[in-house]
Amino acid sequence: MKWIKRLYLYLVPCALCLFSCTSIDLYEKTAAIPGHSWKSSFKPSFTFTIKDTVSPYQLFLIVRHTDKYNYNNIWVNITVKAPGSDSLIAFKADKQLGSDEKGWLGSGMDDIYEHRIDLQKELVENNISLRKKGDYTFTIEQIMRENPLANMLNVGLRVEKKK
Repeated sequence: MKWIKRLYLYLVPCALCLFSCTSIDLYEKTAAIPGHSWKSSFKPSFTFTIKDTVSPYQLFLIVRHTDKYNYNNIWVNITVKAPGSDSLIAFKADKQLGSDEKGWLGSGMDDIYEHRIDLQKELVENNISLRKKGDYTFTIEQIMRENPLANMLNVGLRVEKKK
């Protein structure tokens, strides 16, 4: 009788884990900025694969910086290479990271702040859709007046299926 109780105690949690798990269609990767000082010559690239062409995707720029970052925004130049294309599409984006009234807009812990910034508007304006199967490569370059851009820790990209 005791062995049945023990078996029950092990099987129920395992079954719950197996049946409650769903796959998350997601790509997220960040690059560490050398010396926490982003030079305009440092242009990290991120490559991900789209397999499902039916589902819409949402793209986010990820920026991580310290509280000592000098600006409320960041200007970036993003270059996109779509699958099956030799041409590149480039666009500039000015993204707000904070304001004098509200402070930093991202989530923070101690003196480090992370922003997940939606790039949907820029994708639509530049006629970029993630509806073709294959590998997409995004390259991110900082184009602020300050070079190198101090107190920047990481930059990255997040792609997820829209819900």
